[in-house]
Amino acid sequence: MTFRAPLSEYEFLLNTVIGFDQITATERFAEADGDVVSAILNEAGKLCNEVMAPLNRGGDLTPSALENGVLRSAPGFGDGWKAIAEGGWIGMSAPQEHGGMGLPMTLTTAVNEMMSGACLSLQLAPLMSQGQIEALEHHASDALKELYLPKLISGEWAGTMNLTEPQAGSDVGALSSKAEPNGDGTYAISGQKIFITWGDNDFAENICHLVLARLPDGAAGTKGISLFLVPKYLPNEDGSLGAANDLKVVSLEHKLGLHGSPTCVMQYDGAKGWLVGEAHGGMAAMFTMMNNARLGVGGQGVGISEAAYQQALDYALERKQGKSASGSIADHADVRRMLMEMKADTYAARAILLACAHAIDMQVATGEAEWKARAAFLTPIAKAFGTETGIRQADTGVQVHGGMGFIEETGAAQLLRDVRVTSIYEGTNGIQAMDLVARKMMDGGDMAHRIIDEIEAQAEGARATHPNMGEAVWQACESLRETTEWMVAQDDLQERFAGAVPYLRAFARVLGGHFHLSAAIADKGGPREKLARFYIKRMLPEHAGLLVHAQEGYAGTMALTLEELAG
Repeated sequence: MTFRAPLSEYEFLLNTVIGFDQITATERFAEADGDVVSAILNEAGKLCNEVMAPLNRGGDLTPSALENGVLRSAPGFGDGWKAIAEGGWIGMSAPQEHGGMGLPMTLTTAVNEMMSGACLSLQLAPLMSQGQIEALEHHASDALKELYLPKLISGEWAGTMNLTEPQAGSDVGALSSKAEPNGDGTYAISGQKIFITWGDNDFAENICHLVLARLPDGAAGTKGISLFLVPKYLPNEDGSLGAANDLKVVSLEHKLGLHGSPTCVMQYDGAKGWLVGEAHGGMAAMFTMMNNARLGVGGQGVGISEAAYQQALDYALERKQGKSASGSIADHADVRRMLMEMKADTYAARAILLACAHAIDMQVATGEAEWKARAAFLTPIAKAFGTETGIRQADTGVQVHGGMGFIEETGAAQLLRDVRVTSIYEGTNGIQAMDLVARKMMDGGDMAHRIIDEIEAQAEGARATHPNMGEAVWQACESLRETTEWMVAQDDLQERFAGAVPYLRAFARVLGGHFHLSAAIADKGGPREKLARFYIKRMLPEHAGLLVHAQEGYAGTMALTLEELAG
């Protein structure tokens, strides 16, 4: 498949919808002006189109493999990593004092998304390093920063995240990995971790693992967990590599998709590690990396949605069947419906993703609690809706292909297989929704209502030029507001949790209507206005049924006993 980085979409959203100029108006990001943004997006587009996209199919057909304990990466992935590293793409938002570019996360998010559409299996590798860089920047000692950050930013070394164990998935507090003090400021880490993305490779000189483990005096549960940096090779004081550490890849998982990305079972047998952050404060440090990854995984879903749309459109334009104006199936009403839905939802998910990144940048630049709260609120929506959009549109892409979509050689099935795990990565989408209606509403729903107020104000103003669309978004806001008030009023969190997923989806639908309305206002009479009308009239109404579901509560969900479920 030929992938085309959607550069015009990014530029339109950044310049017209998201308000990137607000970011560049700050002292922190003043240098990221329009010319810089255009140059970066264009260079990243070339990397995606010319280097990464050609690797995608080969990674699926000739995956990473473990040979006599040595990890062999998919053909060409080493060269792809080198191109990513040499271009400085790993350290786009990393601190300049350690070799990064110090650019806004909004720009990094756009680049990561297009990389995901080009070759998701490879893009996972720099994403893991980016998350580790941020975690070390915020929580590591100065000595660890000085040693590790330049190497990670340059791509000489690569980073991973080790949370999950066979008995401890979403319940991280159930982990059994141990950390014993060595008496010299280091620790001996022992235990097994599973599902470790890019746990090893053959193109970086060193692999740096962030590992959650429990100290001897660590309490049970998440409050007793600490975070450790455990390298594959022990570095000398000058940064050169010394002896191999006591860790190894036990096996690679046999997966539905993402074959080019090795998912490792890691074994630590008294491996030497260094504490990151405070003892017993590992979850706080790890959440820095996880929140970075959640935004990135949302972008992976959007990237695959874009790739699936491009592939479906190309096939529909080429496929001759039946009678139509163009002679292709692209003019069949149902095929056109699917293509329109793919394009409209991809735009909505991308806008939500960039709005979340925008809030992160504004918080970094201003330090204001308002922006921090907004970023925190939008993160689970960006992650869950972005990944669900990717899965849904990859599935629709198979449908557009018809029988050929079920045939592996077209590549449509690969996109669906590759993206399916994103709704599970970094906290399942159900957990994201529960976080949204619980922790993110500990303010009594204040941030939710502020965002609803902004959407409603825009819709009110749009009534003058786009009365039907403005009214539809305004009415959707009122329904969302009522359900938000219902959620906040539920003292029993189980009542909220039972409707958390439909509530998140409804919130995302309304946000999508908001961003499509912005596009319609900016492009009156143009194709973006036409697409916005399709979304607002045909897709936004889904919010109503979702909100009814959200308020049905806990009892109906549990109505069938376990025996009746099995009957």
